[in-house]
Amino acid sequence: MQEQYFREYARALGRDMEFKVYGHAGRPVLAFPSQDGRFFDFKDNGMVDCVGHLIDAGRVQIFCCDSIDRETWSAAWRAPRERLEQHERWFSYVVDELIPRVWEINGADHGGIVTTGCSMGAFHAANFFFRRPELFGGVIALSGLYDAHYFFGDAFDELAYLNSPVDSLANMPADHPYIALYNARQIVLCVGQGAWEHEMLPSNRRLAEIFREKGIHGWVDFWGYDVAHDWPWWRRQLPYFLEQMV
Repeated sequence: MQEQYFREYARALGRDMEFKVYGHAGRPVLAFPSQDGRFFDFKDNGMVDCVGHLIDAGRVQIFCCDSIDRETWSAAWRAPRERLEQHERWFSYVVDELIPRVWEINGADHGGIVTTGCSMGAFHAANFFFRRPELFGGVIALSGLYDAHYFFGDAFDELAYLNSPVDSLANMPADHPYIALYNARQIVLCVGQGAWEHEMLPSNRRLAEIFREKGIHGWVDFWGYDVAHDWPWWRRQLPYFLEQMV
């Protein structure tokens, strides 16, 4: 398996950011780390190897990026607005700097970038996809929580709203052009109903309702009561869904 490491200056953040690429060709998959994680966590927890057969066959190329959750979503000690403004800087880095690098390195169009991640990484994967669907071809979000009220409570302003899919999608007009874009792409949200998944279930159920109300062709897949919020299950889920996309 071809493996490449990059450390590059991010203008939006004023610092270097790191990412790794696995594979030589195929549909690009942008993987976000779980909460407070780093770009190497996806590989270290077996998420790259579980789709190694797709990587080796040239069907996918995995791009593992860095997050700054410790400065934003996890930084409860900071003022909510500061956290959200810093998140927006990271969002700009990914959109304006990292995604062009994905296409430079990948060098082909295999149906658009698929975003993915587990837990907080699932939130990021879905949030990027729903905010900027013109940039992506699909999303596989595993065990995510999609309601920013969970992190910001009463300090819920327009930036929190922008980053809260259950709110922004619920209020999207039925004729909004993004709905056509969503329906031209592949949307998979998956969540278990076992240990440590109970906090994830309400926002997944709400998104399933919103998809039906808005005519969005998204697949919200609820796995069994034995399915936990943990890496062994995510290692089963990612290949199951990714094989159907590529």
